[in-house]
Amino acid sequence: MGQKRSGGGLTTAQQAAKFLGVSVMAGVVLAGIAVPAVGALGLSAKGTASEFDSLPGELKSPPLSQSTQILDSKGGLIATVYSRDRKVVALDDINKTMQQAIVAIEDSRYYEHGAIDVKGILRAANKNAQSSGVSEGASTLTQQLVKNVFIEEAGDDATKVAQATQQTLGRKIKEMKYAIQLEKELGKKKILQNYLNITFFGEQAYGVESAAKRYFSTTAKKLTLTQSALLAGIVQSPSVYDPVNDPQEAIKRRNVVLQRMADVKNITQAEADAAKKKPLGLKITTPKNGCITAVSGAGFFCDYVREIFLNDSTFGKTRAARYQRWDRGGLTIRTTLSPKAQASVQSAISSHVYASDDVATAVTLVQPGTGKILAMGQSRAYGIGKNETTINYSVNRNRGGGAGYQPGSTFKPITAAAAIEQGTSASQVYASPYEMNYPSPVSTCNGTWTNQEGSTVSNESKSEVGPMGMKEATAKSVNTYYVQLISDIGICPVTRMATSMGIQRADGKKLSQVPSITLGTQEVTPLTMANAYATFANGGVYCSPTAIESITVTQTGKKLAVPKSKCERAMSEKTAATLNTLLKGVVEDGTGQQAGLDDRDSAGKTGTTDSRYAAWFVGYTSDLAGAVWVGDPQHSRKMINITIGGVYHAKVFGADTPGPIWKAAMTGALSGTTSDNLPTVAIQDPQKDNNGDGNGDNKGTTTGDTTTGTTSTTGLLGGIFDTTGSTSTGNTSTGSTGSSNGRSGGNGNSNGG
Repeated sequence: MGQKRSGGGLTTAQQAAKFLGVSVMAGVVLAGIAVPAVGALGLSAKGTASEFDSLPGELKSPPLSQSTQILDSKGGLIATVYSRDRKVVALDDINKTMQQAIVAIEDSRYYEHGAIDVKGILRAANKNAQSSGVSEGASTLTQQLVKNVFIEEAGDDATKVAQATQQTLGRKIKEMKYAIQLEKELGKKKILQNYLNITFFGEQAYGVESAAKRYFSTTAKKLTLTQSALLAGIVQSPSVYDPVNDPQEAIKRRNVVLQRMADVKNITQAEADAAKKKPLGLKITTPKNGCITAVSGAGFFCDYVREIFLNDSTFGKTRAARYQRWDRGGLTIRTTLSPKAQASVQSAISSHVYASDDVATAVTLVQPGTGKILAMGQSRAYGIGKNETTINYSVNRNRGGGAGYQPGSTFKPITAAAAIEQGTSASQVYASPYEMNYPSPVSTCNGTWTNQEGSTVSNESKSEVGPMGMKEATAKSVNTYYVQLISDIGICPVTRMATSMGIQRADGKKLSQVPSITLGTQEVTPLTMANAYATFANGGVYCSPTAIESITVTQTGKKLAVPKSKCERAMSEKTAATLNTLLKGVVEDGTGQQAGLDDRDSAGKTGTTDSRYAAWFVGYTSDLAGAVWVGDPQHSRKMINITIGGVYHAKVFGADTPGPIWKAAMTGALSGTTSDNLPTVAIQDPQKDNNGDGNGDNKGTTTGDTTTGTTSTTGLLGGIFDTTGSTSTGNTSTGSTGSSNGRSGGNGNSNGG
């Protein structure tokens, strides 16, 4: 075995072997271009030539990864996202000095030789053997292009990148074969164009256009001589010659390029000498990649668009294929985001909730009839710093969100819609005591639910007692009314109505078949609730949410298919109009008066969960629906004795914090427009109980014994449910920690406001 010399170099035998290896490659090249024999190279060269000829004849050149632009509905830029920051340009859009500089320093005989520079290989082999190292390369620009294609194809796979760049005879042979193919198919100009577009210039810049912008805030077409020389010099080693981190090395390398340009007569020696004296002249454009750079607080919407792309089969049969398509980029994605609505949402949020508050807020606005998401924002910015998060509080877990939040009384209208659709009158009267046991048994989709634990429910205030009808119960958000209502109609119609309105748990689990669902114990998100309420505004027709208007391949102008909103009737127009009437009452005379709009019809519902872990307002006009949630995403901070947005609250209600945010967001989003009035129906007010016997105008519907404090309610299913207020403490309803687990089925309370 040969030994190293005392000076650390290679032995004579090792130098000979290295020379022979490069000579074999030269022989292979000759064989590959149909030279009849390789003479002195003998059998080794013939064997390698055979291997050369057996390589596939086609070079698989993947589309170049480029940046993708995400735009709002008006064409404004929301964010630029990329795995590799690149913009492909034509050779005519690359300054001539840049073309000359890269050729001069990387392959000065580019226009004189073919795909392979045999003279260069032999010269490099001789020089490297003499220096006992690799002091000179011999790859042509065409070969370098082939190597870059392999690297591009490898993407972010470190193993594949290593294979594409390994210094082996086999890889060089493959590189040569494909280089010959490219020279035949493309020609010198196209190869140079492709090389300048694919090459890495450091600082996240791929391709000369991105490099020109990154280092000089200009375009490839406007590059000067010194700028071109600097960029050309970076290519050999982007880390060593990085002008940002090591300007002195970058200047030295730039001047080498300038001298080389003078040597090959691209410029005069005088021009080179003058250029060498100039400073680097950097004018850096900071990389802006990803949703973290989104404007107007639209980072979460940007992230939602990404999640839609990666999870929808419209963009690829498999998730891996969709990831690859997203990473390749080169797309222009026009979204549904309204810059006006988004600005209004962010303004409303910042005016009412601070990023540093113990709790957060999330707001989503959607368009009834189309499902278009017009705005999406939250008080904690998109990011990983202090008071920032990358969790989108507005959407389900499988779209980048969390586990969701109990919606409280904002779910009651879903129960009302289910009941009315089943034939229940909006004038239906229930005793609605301050406290009561959950009635039992109650029918479900799979059988019956029974109150085995004696679970109770109470109203927010002791003054909220019946008997009362649906309009008053909705306006005042009376829990016991809605528990009696769902007990009569059964749980299954409610969960079916919820599903038809697009309501699903944020964690992907099924809605629980428990009566407490009517009080909002199933964790959902603002997008889900905004879109559900848009169904009321749209005459009972639900439209699935959509965020993408169109996608265009930037370079070719080709349009890609995008998912469309699907609209289906969830309830009759009459039922929707009845809900409009009920929910207008909330903002006109009920708990939501602080949220009602001053210049047009509006409707909505407040919601505050048990122990005040979350507060909501969800509402709509005829042309815009929105949901506002305020709470602790970790579900640990009760909103009692708390300061939010600089305002102290002894207790937070859906009316006093989410309500004003909703009003401000909607007012700004709708400014300068008019909205049609919401269709309504007449709802007869129940006759007041004047004799104290508990009977309203619907005789036989309610009966009660006011002397004992025990109330009996005869429901539509014929069951008689007894509740004794004197035995309830009002504190046994444990829904504060996500009672939708269904252990008792009845636990969970909405504070009604």
